[in-house]
Amino acid sequence: MRAAGGVWLFDLDNTLHDAGAWIFGALNVAMGDYVQRITGLAAEPARLLAREYWRRYGTTLLGLIRHHGVKPADFLHATHQFSDLERRLSGQRHDFAALARLPGRKFILTNAPRAYAERVLDGLGIRRLFDGLIAIEDMAMFGHLRPKPDARMLRTVALRLGVRTSRCVLVEDTLEHLKSARRIGMATVWMQRYVRLPRGPGPRLAAPGTGRLSMRPAYVDRRVRKLHALRRWSALARPA
Repeated sequence: MRAAGGVWLFDLDNTLHDAGAWIFGALNVAMGDYVQRITGLAAEPARLLAREYWRRYGTTLLGLIRHHGVKPADFLHATHQFSDLERRLSGQRHDFAALARLPGRKFILTNAPRAYAERVLDGLGIRRLFDGLIAIEDMAMFGHLRPKPDARMLRTVALRLGVRTSRCVLVEDTLEHLKSARRIGMATVWMQRYVRLPRGPGPRLAAPGTGRLSMRPAYVDRRVRKLHALRRWSALARPA
C-alpha cells in the first residue's frame, strides 16, 4: 500500500494481541456482574441481556445507556479492571517489528476505554509505534457515543485526521466493523490470527483455510494472519 498521505487504523483486541485467550472471558464476566448490579437480575439473565445489547447495538454499553441511563465512564471503569493484565498479555513480536517498518501514519481505533488501551500498548511495548490512540471516549458525536461499527463515526475519524476515507485502511478482526468501513470507501483488512470460531462445547481457533475463515466477503479487501503481509501492498487499496 502506498502509505504516503494515507492512514492505517488498527483495532486493538484480537488484532494486535490475543484478547480471546482470557481477556474477553474476564470482560464478559465483569459485564455480567455490572448488569446484575444495575438491573437486579440474576446471573444468567444478566449475561443474556448483556449479549442481546451487544447484538442489537454493537456494544453492550450502548444498550445500557439507552435503557438504563448508565454513565459510560462508570461502566468502562468497572468492567476493565484487570489486575494482572500486563503479565498475561500475548502478542507476536514479528508482527510488531512489521508495524515498525510499515510506512504511513498509524493509529489505534478501539471500542475499549483509553486507560485499558494504554495499558495494553505499554504492556506490549508498542505504544511508540503509533501516532495516536482513538478510544471509545473519543467516538462521541452530538453528545452521544458512536463506537464502531458506526459509519458516521468512521467518516468523522478520517475527517479529524485530515484524509479522505479512500486513503484509510482499517485492520480489524470484526467483520461488521469492516463492512461499515468499506461502505464509506475505506480499504479493509481482516486480521484472522486470533479469530476463534465456536466448535463443539467451546470456542477454538479455526485452522487456516477452514470454515468461515476461508471465505472473503466482498467488503474485505485482504485477509491476513500476519501483519508483515501488509508490506506487500504498494498502494492504499484504491486510487485517491
